[in-house]
Amino acid sequence: MLLLRQTILFILLCIFTLPLSAEPVQTNLTNHPIGIAALIIFCIAYLLVMTEEYTNLRKSKPVIFAAGVIWALLASVYMDSSQPEMVSEAIQHNFLEYAELLMFLLVAMTYINAMIERKIFDTLRSWLIRKGLGYRQLFLLTGILSFLISPVADNLTTALLMSAVVLAVGGDNKKFISLSCINIVVASNAGGAFSPFGDITTLMVWQKGLVSFTDFFSLFIPSVISFAVPSLLMYRAVPNIKPERSDQIVHMKRGAKRIILLFFLTILTAICFHGFLHLPPVFGMMTGLAYLKLFGYYLNPKNRRKMLVRHGDIVGFDVFDKIARAEWDTLLFFYGVVLCVGGLGFIGYLTLISETLYTGWGATQANISIGFISSIIDNIPVMFAVLSMQPDMSLGQWLLVTLTAGVGGSLLSIGSAAGVALMGQAHGKYTFISHLKWTPVIALGYAASIATHLWLNHAAFQIAPRILN
Repeated sequence: MLLLRQTILFILLCIFTLPLSAEPVQTNLTNHPIGIAALIIFCIAYLLVMTEEYTNLRKSKPVIFAAGVIWALLASVYMDSSQPEMVSEAIQHNFLEYAELLMFLLVAMTYINAMIERKIFDTLRSWLIRKGLGYRQLFLLTGILSFLISPVADNLTTALLMSAVVLAVGGDNKKFISLSCINIVVASNAGGAFSPFGDITTLMVWQKGLVSFTDFFSLFIPSVISFAVPSLLMYRAVPNIKPERSDQIVHMKRGAKRIILLFFLTILTAICFHGFLHLPPVFGMMTGLAYLKLFGYYLNPKNRRKMLVRHGDIVGFDVFDKIARAEWDTLLFFYGVVLCVGGLGFIGYLTLISETLYTGWGATQANISIGFISSIIDNIPVMFAVLSMQPDMSLGQWLLVTLTAGVGGSLLSIGSAAGVALMGQAHGKYTFISHLKWTPVIALGYAASIATHLWLNHAAFQIAPRILN
């Protein structure tokens, strides 16, 4: 009975994650058997995504299958219409949306994998462990570092890195590990909310041209608040114990620092391509991939034997290996989400949801509710839905929905990729229930961050709405 209630609730919430279409819908299929079937197929697929931990079915598989079935159903309906090419044009638009997102993320993941292979993150972890800090100091430090690293690296990578430190020094102290993991999840999601590179949702908003690169930094203080409030309230609950110090030293491999520099240069290139040349940021990122490929050639001279003699244990660098190690399940999951949501949008659910949320409730209430929805459903389809609705909102409102979609995922452990990953990495020590116990405190930070944004950035709410690229 509980599962039935949860399923019904999820189906109702999934209605908010609709649509993404390029062209005005000529035929409303929301009450058509095909439209209803498409919605049911998407809901079943997303239920399988949410239960990935229990079914061991990788999340990309059900949504890719659902995307193919949904568009096949739509094509069958339009075959007898006077405009059968409409489906093809719509799916091409959605695929272009995905292609831009795919290539952007692929470059970012390649750089992150290169940094991992050059032992940059291992060196940072070893340095933290050698400091011999107490649990409370480590609790604060891992949270602050998570907040600062996630705007550049994605929040998932940051959370995994910091949780490795916590697990290494926490031992069997479940309370310290649980509280620290909660803190890391909140900090990683908060840090990713004020940077286009920190979260997929902020990246989507930036690529659409709704918020400029510098405008995102208006969310810095609200993001700090969303992290600092729960962190300070949890601090007193952390055991005041000092763990045994470790003297293990890890050294970075040759070229590590230069790869960091190239990554920042790649980010700068993407910003300049978008801001000065008015080109999609993905072209700047692909140019940045060339930086890494050329540097990889430098790290792999033809005379490998001389390099080994001169540099001892230096190992070669293969950039294509870093590309292959990208999180392809996640990248293909995005394909399924974009195409599924795009198909549902083509059916005609856009008008229904837009009128309910942004006309009936108002922009502020609707955008705040987006955060609560993203704590249950992944914030990516939620943000796709908002972008597809194209509500007439000011810059302040677009910043608000960016903030809520980002930090709202911290309310539950299943609300973000960082939380789900840490439940697996700290299995039995950081759980859904242990996170749920502190949800009221996290919600307090969520509310405080919204209030801070409404007060601090009130002028942005008077700026005229921007136009989608």
